[in-house]
Amino acid sequence: MTAQNIQDDLSAPDTLDLRAKLFRGLSDPSRLTILDALVSDERNVQEIVGHTGLGQPNVSNHLRCLLECGLVSRRSKGRFVRYRLADRRVADLIRDADQLLASTANGVDACQSYTD
Repeated sequence: MTAQNIQDDLSAPDTLDLRAKLFRGLSDPSRLTILDALVSDERNVQEIVGHTGLGQPNVSNHLRCLLECGLVSRRSKGRFVRYRLADRRVADLIRDADQLLASTANGVDACQSYTD
């Protein structure tokens, strides 16, 4: 499915499946922590580790997933690889989720349907 197809019919089953897949990818706390670390600036793996408290292998594995999904991009800078959000709308989505949680957090927390 192409970006144009998604734009043409946002309610098509394929589009809904892709949206669900996107949100499943964002549902992992480690991946969200990494994305949070990249909202303000690009970082290398060690900076992400320091910012998130996650282990280096964990960060590297999740960065690979985020890269493959197109949510994060990278560039070489000297001997380091710098990671950043591939699209600023990822940061907007995180901020929008935070704003939504400001009014729905109690209900989301109490929800028995979505448990770890």
